[in-house]
Amino acid sequence: MFYETSTNAHGLPHDPFKAIVAPRPIGWITAVSGRGEVNLSPYSFFNAVSERPPMVAFSSAGRKDALAFVEETGEFVCNLATYDLREQMNATSAALPRGQNEMEHAGLRPAPSRLVKPPRLAEAPAALECKWLQTVPLEPLGGGEPSYYLVIGQVVGIHIDDRFIVNGLVDTAAMRPIARAGYRDYFVATPETKFSITRPGG
Repeated sequence: MFYETSTNAHGLPHDPFKAIVAPRPIGWITAVSGRGEVNLSPYSFFNAVSERPPMVAFSSAGRKDALAFVEETGEFVCNLATYDLREQMNATSAALPRGQNEMEHAGLRPAPSRLVKPPRLAEAPAALECKWLQTVPLEPLGGGEPSYYLVIGQVVGIHIDDRFIVNGLVDTAAMRPIARAGYRDYFVATPETKFSITRPGG
């Protein structure tokens, strides 16, 4: 099949775009407002975008609380969403009133960050402390108001649970991170599905 995205005439019950660009890591973002209100939200349009210096980015559909809080204080934390925390991650996606703490709503515990004000999740096996760099409105072809906003941050500190450092390497698969697919579907990384491959020489 083929369809033009401008018409969205795919004839399927649901838009297949997000099912094709998958799995997508989840940016489980903690942010704090200028008044000290805590927001915790999962973003499936998320990824690392630079290694030197390390940077991450997440894309917000509209100007949600996390985006507003990040711009108010210039900081956020990205917590690793794992299979063991899947229900709590989903609970934090609920549309709560501004200022209501999603971390408390989901029964999660805050842990202090070292270099930024937003707390990280005590239960998460890894967390990235970030300083906000910029927000980029994702304007469509032909102009018009953007529906999404790309938030870019530089990672200034990294927390890793020592249990997942094996022979000097982070055992990512042992953490069992989850990633978003299309519809209501997710993927999970496990040691059984991990494989290694070496790049060929030039």
